[in-house]
Amino acid sequence: MSELFDAVDALVASRAKLPPPAERKRLRAAHGLTIDEVATALKVRRATVSGWESGKTEPRPPERDAYARLLDKLAELYPADAAAAPVQDTAVPATFTTAPAPAEARTLSTGQASEAADMTATENTQTPAPVAAAPAAARRPARTTRTSSTSRRPGAKKAAPAGTPAGGTDPRFENGPLAVVDVDADGQVLAYCTGGLVLDVPAKSIPALVDWTLREAKLGAPKLSGPGKDADPLLVLTEAALERYGLPATLTEEERLAGRIPKSHKVIKQLARAEWKLTKRGFGPWARIYRPATGSERACVQLCIPSWHALDTRHWGQAAQLPPAELARVLGVYASRVMTPRGSTAVTGLELMTALHPPTRASEPDTDGKRHSEHNPGSLGKEPVDPAPCEAPDGHPVLKDLPRFHVRGPEEKLFEEAYDWARPMTDAECTLRHLVGIDVNMAFAAGANGLAVGLGEATHVKAPVFDPKLPGSWLVDLSHVDLSRVKVGKDKWAELDASLLPSPFTPKGERPEGPAWYATPTVAYAVELGYEVRPIEAWVRYDNGRYLDGWYNRLRDAYLATMADLGVHADMAPEDFLAAMDGYKARDPELAIVVSAVKATVKGGLGKLRERPRGEGWRPGEPWRALARPTWRPDIRAAVISRTRINLHRKIVKHAAFTGQYPIAVLSDCVVYASAGPSPLDFLPYRDGKPLPGGFKLGINPGLVKHEGTQSVLWGEEVRERFDAPVLNLARYIKDGTVTDVDNGE
Repeated sequence: MSELFDAVDALVASRAKLPPPAERKRLRAAHGLTIDEVATALKVRRATVSGWESGKTEPRPPERDAYARLLDKLAELYPADAAAAPVQDTAVPATFTTAPAPAEARTLSTGQASEAADMTATENTQTPAPVAAAPAAARRPARTTRTSSTSRRPGAKKAAPAGTPAGGTDPRFENGPLAVVDVDADGQVLAYCTGGLVLDVPAKSIPALVDWTLREAKLGAPKLSGPGKDADPLLVLTEAALERYGLPATLTEEERLAGRIPKSHKVIKQLARAEWKLTKRGFGPWARIYRPATGSERACVQLCIPSWHALDTRHWGQAAQLPPAELARVLGVYASRVMTPRGSTAVTGLELMTALHPPTRASEPDTDGKRHSEHNPGSLGKEPVDPAPCEAPDGHPVLKDLPRFHVRGPEEKLFEEAYDWARPMTDAECTLRHLVGIDVNMAFAAGANGLAVGLGEATHVKAPVFDPKLPGSWLVDLSHVDLSRVKVGKDKWAELDASLLPSPFTPKGERPEGPAWYATPTVAYAVELGYEVRPIEAWVRYDNGRYLDGWYNRLRDAYLATMADLGVHADMAPEDFLAAMDGYKARDPELAIVVSAVKATVKGGLGKLRERPRGEGWRPGEPWRALARPTWRPDIRAAVISRTRINLHRKIVKHAAFTGQYPIAVLSDCVVYASAGPSPLDFLPYRDGKPLPGGFKLGINPGLVKHEGTQSVLWGEEVRERFDAPVLNLARYIKDGTVTDVDNGE
C-alpha cells in the first residue's frame, strides 16, 4: 500500500504549481544560493537550473518534486511581499576580482536551439558610455564538452558566462554572431557559439553547412546603423572540421601565395552544384559564400580558417591554437564590441567605417509610395574619388604622365607619416640612471576623434587663405617656424632649446628647407605656435564632415570595456593605474588578445585607406583593385596621421616648456625621456595628483599615456656604441631592451 501512496504523491508532485521563473531566481538569490549549489543538490546540470530560472524549460519528474519542495521552503523564509528590493544574484560576480572557476557550457541540438562625448583630440578623460552587450566581469569559461543526447534536456540553455557575449535580443540572431565548428571524440560535429552555447551540426558537407547556418543556426548580428546591413554569420572551422568537410588542414606554398585553394577543388565544385557563389578572392582563409540577394534578404555566410593563417599572430596572438570554446569567446567579445570580423583586423577596421556610415539609404516614398536608394549624407558615397596629385602615391594613374623614374620631392608629394626621430643624449642626460618610455594609448584613434575630413572630391585653389577648418592639402613654406620661441597659450610664449626637439613638420623631425605639402592639422599647428603661413596652392574639400567620429567611439568603447574587464579602469589615480597595468595581460590572456586585436583594427583600418598594389601583375600608371573602393582615401589617412603627430608634439612642447626636459627618441606614439627614476612619475609633473594641463597624463583613455618600458642609460649608450649608431632610435627597443634590428637613422 505504501508504494501506491508514494506513486500517488509523485503524481501529484509532477503537477505541482511552481512559481514563475523570475520568482524562482529571486528565492534562490535571497537565500544566497548559487546555481551550482542548487544543481548539485538536485543532481542536475548547471544549465538545467539556469533554464528553469530563465523560463526556457520546465523541470520534469523526479527533479520537479525536489525543486518544488526547495522553492516552497524558500518562499516561507522570503515571502514575495517582504521583498523591498531585488536581491543581487550572488552566483555571478558584478565586478572583476580574481579569475573565477570555469563554468560548464550548454549543449543544444539544432531543433532545441530553435526553441530557445565630445572629447578633445589629444586626450579623453571622460568615462565612455557602456558598450552594448558588454560583460560585467572577466570570467573564463572552460572548454566545452558535449554531453550525450540522453542527458540533454530539450531547450536547455545556460546563462552566458561573464566575460563572454551572449546572443543579442534579436530573435534572428539569438545564438550570437559566430560559431567555431569542431568535431568531438565521438565524431559529432559541434558548433561552439558565444555565451557557452554548443549546437549539434547535422550538415555533412560545406554546402549543407552553409544552408544549415542560414536556416537553423540563428547566427548573425544586427546592423550598426539605420541604413546599414545585418552582419552575416561567421563560421570558424577547426582542423578537425576541415578534415570532416574535405578541406586541407593547411595550404600548400602555392595556395598560400595565391590566397586560396584552386577552383578545381571538390568542395568548390560542391558549392557550384548547390548554386552557391564565392567572392573574387575565392575560397581562402576568409571565404564568403553567398547567393545573390533577393530584395532585402541576404544569403551569405563567412568562413574563417585559422589553420590557413586567417588570424595573424601579430594581432591575434595564439588565438588560432585555442580550444573551440575559448576561441568562440575571444572572437565573440571582439564581434560584440567592434563588429563581426570580415577578414584581417585591417579589413575589419575599414568595414567598420562603412558599417557605421553606409553609402546609401532609402529615400522618402515617391508619389507611388515607393522608396529608392539615395546618397546617405555624411558617408563617402558609392563611387570612388581620385586623390589630388600631391596625395597620390607613386604609380597612381593620376601620375601616369610624369617622366619615368621621376622622384617627387616634398614640393610635389604629401608625406604625412608618424615620427621616427632620435638624437644623442646630452652630458646632463648621461648622468641620469634611467631611460623611461611612455606610450600614447590608441594614439591614431585619438587623432581621428573630432577630425573633419573630406567626403568628396578635392578642389584646386591658387594662393588660398589658410582655413584651419577646411580639410585638404596645402603647399606652404614652414621653414621659418622657429621652435626656440613658440606660443604655448594665449599671449604666452616659451623659450626652448630647438636643437633638442623634433620638428613637428616632418616624420624624421628635420626642419623643412622650403615649400612642402602638408595636411590641414600640420599647417594649423604652425599657426598655433604663433607663426604666419601663406599657402602657395591647395587642394581642399568643401564637402567634409567628422566621418570617423562614430568609428572612433566604437573602438574606444571596445578598448576601454575590455581593459576594464582586465582590471584597468578609466579615471584611476596615477599610482593605481601603473599598478593595474603591471601584468594586466596575465589576468585573462584571452581578453588580452581582444585588446591587441582592437588596437590593430585602428591602425590597420587607417592603413587600408591608402592600400598599395598587391602583385596581380600591376604596373605603374595602372589602377589596382583597392582604387575601386570609395574608402580608398589617402587624404583621410594623411589627415589622421598629421593630427596624431601634432598631438604628440604639442605635449612634448608643453612638457619641455614646463620642466626643461626633452625627449631623446620618438617612434610613432612612443616617447623616451632620460630620468632619475624608473617610473614615469619620476619625470611627469604631477601636482596633487593632477597632471600638467596640455601635457602627458597617465591613464587608459585614448590620448593618455602608459608606461612602455624602462632601461638604464648605460644600456642605451652600450647599444648605440655596439652598433656605431649615435642616433639609434631607442624607442624601438625600450619595451624589453631586446635589439633585433638596427636603424642608424640614415
